[in-house]
Order: sequence, then structure tokens, then C-alpha cells
Amino acid sequence: MRFDDQVVFITGAAHGIGAATARRLHQEGARVAIADHDRDAAERTAADLAERALAVTCDVHDRDSVDAAIAATLETFGRLDQLVAVAGGSAPMPDFAEQSDELWNDLIDLNLTGVMRCIRAALPALQCSDRPAVVMVSSVNGLAAFGEESYGAAKAGLSNLAKNLAVRYGPRRIRFNVVAPGTIRTRVWDHQPGSLERLKRFYPLGRVGEPEDIAAAVAFLGSADASWITGITLPVEGGAMAGPLHFSGRAFNDPDQ
Repeated sequence: MRFDDQVVFITGAAHGIGAATARRLHQEGARVAIADHDRDAAERTAADLAERALAVTCDVHDRDSVDAAIAATLETFGRLDQLVAVAGGSAPMPDFAEQSDELWNDLIDLNLTGVMRCIRAALPALQCSDRPAVVMVSSVNGLAAFGEESYGAAKAGLSNLAKNLAVRYGPRRIRFNVVAPGTIRTRVWDHQPGSLERLKRFYPLGRVGEPEDIAAAVAFLGSADASWITGITLPVEGGAMAGPLHFSGRAFNDPDQ
């Protein structure tokens, strides 16, 4: 029960990695705020947890929405100890030279600025906690070149943000860390039959990741077991980064591999 009596606010918590994280931390004793722009799905996820769970509407693009979601969490639970920023994503993009400012800015806002909004809103409450921590969910796209330049640039920014905030708020005992997943079996792959089977060949451990793999890493970094860890990015990617020739961008994008 590493999160007994802890209140955790989780963005993107209605589906996939966020929902798996909510289940994991709830199982370990946390009271969890299921924050998502999809309110109906957030309520279903909260209902599945039965107790110690609150569904809140949260659009990370919108400062007022983020601030209201944090305020609702504080009103219900009376405190906030940890923030897990999962909300993010990519979208089909034209070639880099043809990308519009609007498309670029939208992905940066979702994956980087949106995380900043959540941290900014949570900071006053986190500074009142006796075990404050922030865990951001990034991607291996932020660690190496796998295409999707705007998405990768935003995710890379999370690692630097974590370092800077770890230094700035270390004296106040707030820890900031990042988890960088590889390919994870989530709903984004539902309309791409056979893709996950193909991609698992590029992972030395022989499979793609499951949302629970990332939830376990988030739980570790948020727990007292990681009390002397801050400012790091933890790749959780089945060994992909260990063999860059095995998992090269050329091979990754070659449908015949």
C-alpha cells in the first residue's frame, strides 16, 4: 500500500496508460482523480474503481479547465500529493517542410504546454504535501529520431522540464520525473491491424508494452521507493534503445521488415 492516504491527480486517465495507472495506484491505496476531456469515459473508469475515485473533466489545452479540475479534486479530497501527466498524443502529419504552424503548435500544446498547465495548477497544493511528486509520461520519440518531429520535440521538452523543475523545487522536496514508453498496446492501434505484431520484432524482449508496464514504472517513481530520484527520464521500452541498429528508423518504417 505505497500510496495509502495519498491523493493523485492523473490526466488522460479514462483510457489506456492513464486508466492503467489509476487502477495501479488505487490498488496501492491512493485516492485518485480521473481527469480526462472525455467525461463519460472518466466516470466509467472511476465507477470501476468503486471508491476513493473522482471523475473530473480536464482539457489540458484550456487553463481554466485544468484549474477547475484541480480545484474540484481539492474540494473532494482536501489535498493533493501527486500529479501524473499522461494526456498527450500524436496525429497524422504531412512531411516536415509542409507542416503548418497550426498543426505544429497544436501538438506542442497538447504534449508539452498542457503538462506545464497541469503542473502550474497543482504546485500550490503539492507544496503543502509531505510526499509531493510529479511523473510525466513522455515517449521514446523524445529520446531518439523515430520521425513525428513535432511530437518528438514536445516529448523531449518534458525531460528538460523535469530537470529544471527538479532543481528549482528540490529544496521544497517536490520530485519531478519522466517515464518514456516504447510502443504500448492501446486503442490508438485498434484500426491498424497487424501493426503491433510487426513492431514487436524490433523489441529485444519480443513484445510490445502493455499499459500496465508503464503504470508500474509510474508507481515506482511516485512512491517512497524513489524518494531520492528526481530529474530523470526512465525509458520503459523492452530494450529498444539498447540496440539502435536493431531498432533503426529505417527498419522501423520499412513495412517489409
